[in-house]
Amino acid sequence: MERNYFDTISEFEKQLESTQLQFHALKEFVAIMVEERHALQQENAHLRQRLDEILEKEALLEKKQEKKLNKSDVGEGYDNLARLYQEGHHVCNVHFGSSRKDEDCLFCLSFLSKQNI
Repeated sequence: MERNYFDTISEFEKQLESTQLQFHALKEFVAIMVEERHALQQENAHLRQRLDEILEKEALLEKKQEKKLNKSDVGEGYDNLARLYQEGHHVCNVHFGSSRKDEDCLFCLSFLSKQNI
């Protein structure tokens, strides 16, 4: 009977050692996972920051392109009005579209000089 108790205690001791080894392995695994998680969080933050910088640069480029398009539209409109004036038509709001009869119009000239600025 005493032999039975001794065998039971020895078996329990082996189970404790096995459990302890499993616990240490699990502890090491969790430590590795925590380190990887921290590294991934840092990388994620860096990538988000980089993405924000890229999106900001793209937004600035889009605004510049829009301004450039708007300026070219204004330039094209100005050119069309100047051409109409040279062809002998009024471009001022007072007599728009009517014939100038080879006379200069101060309203048209004033309007065209404002557009050119």
